[in-house]
Amino acid sequence: MIKPILLFGYGNLSRGDDAVGPLVLDYLERRVDAARIEFLTDFQLQIEHALDLQGRELVIFVDASVTGDDAFAFTRLKPCRDNSYTSHAMSPSALLQVFETVTGQTPPPSFLLSIKTESFELGEDLSASAAENLQHACDFAERLVAMPISDIIAGNRMLLESITEF
Repeated sequence: MIKPILLFGYGNLSRGDDAVGPLVLDYLERRVDAARIEFLTDFQLQIEHALDLQGRELVIFVDASVTGDDAFAFTRLKPCRDNSYTSHAMSPSALLQVFETVTGQTPPPSFLLSIKTESFELGEDLSASAAENLQHACDFAERLVAMPISDIIAGNRMLLESITEF
């Protein structure tokens, strides 16, 4: 049976701060009721992952980011054809576009939880700032997935703001 929520954390555990996507999922797997959530991790998004979106009510991608001023950002995604589908690093929006193209269906409501990071060297541990940002993002994600799916999709700003206080 396909679970309604897909949490997809991607990144490389061996490359310092790039590990934050999978680490959020590790954190949540130990703390939330997974009856309605499927956890999926990989090093990067691939075209084949478009099929993992089928039958979902909500998809949340989790990844590292070197942009932004806050510990993390939570943004709504839309399908978008970009050049990333032919590169080493496919974007979530490009994956949504692949889903739409392959299935002929509108992709499920999708969001990106991006965590502010800075260092990606092979063999490094998390930087101190990424570790702090990771904890804030984990706290947010734990409260987020406890919300009704309809509230997340509707982007109820007041509810989302109330769970970002740290």
